[in-house]
Amino acid sequence: MQHAFPKVELCGMALASVGSDELLDHLFASLARGKGLWVVTANLDFLRRFVQDPASRDLYSDADLRVADGMPLVWASHLQGTPLPQRVAGSSLVKPLCRRAAEGGWRVYLLGGEPAATRAAAEKLVAEFPKLQIAGISSPWLSDMPTDAEVEAVSATLAQARPDMVLVAMGSPKQERVIQRLHNRLPHACWMGVGISLSFIAGHKRRAPKLMQRLGLEWVHRLAQEPGRLFRRYVLEDLPFAAVLFRRAVVARLDARAQRTGA
Repeated sequence: MQHAFPKVELCGMALASVGSDELLDHLFASLARGKGLWVVTANLDFLRRFVQDPASRDLYSDADLRVADGMPLVWASHLQGTPLPQRVAGSSLVKPLCRRAAEGGWRVYLLGGEPAATRAAAEKLVAEFPKLQIAGISSPWLSDMPTDAEVEAVSATLAQARPDMVLVAMGSPKQERVIQRLHNRLPHACWMGVGISLSFIAGHKRRAPKLMQRLGLEWVHRLAQEPGRLFRRYVLEDLPFAAVLFRRAVVARLDARAQRTGA
């Protein structure tokens, strides 16, 4: 799908230069036109996979829009001289999205997440937005590389539910693999991977305080909650890649300046 947003490239990934409100405006305008949309909210870990793994590069590139969910990406865009307007965090989009869906009569499906958390999140969202139509919830077990049989079962469930929006809470890259396999089967629906967001809404996991979010330290809070699962990803893989990202951003800025001056 084509869109009017300007793009900022970081390490080859094209990110829409857009704020959260503009993104939601675009998403619901697309729904009103009967056209589906797949949004990837890309953080540092997504970008690392994009750079290092060709399969992930193809996967994330298949989405209609990629936005910067991660302060390192926003910082790198400023270092590069092509500043993104703000961080567009998937976890911060869920409630505004559901509020607008409730106002417009759009049906939202919650796919994935811990079963108890997904149920609790649905209840809390409906309590906060009484007009919200939850088309359904399910937390099916899927392989990291979903099989045809697994995909068919989820597809049949969604076809019966007829959602307008599907929020997929399976963590990346599994949630994107699932969306890639399913979004063309419901071409009029909007899709977004939301990771652990439903557990935040349910209150089963605590999200980092606002100040830590603004300072780009949300990963520290998550690491403290699940060090065994996240240490390798955050400390051994993502931190070194952040240095690569910032260095490339500075080099890109210097190259652009040299081209402008004819040096």
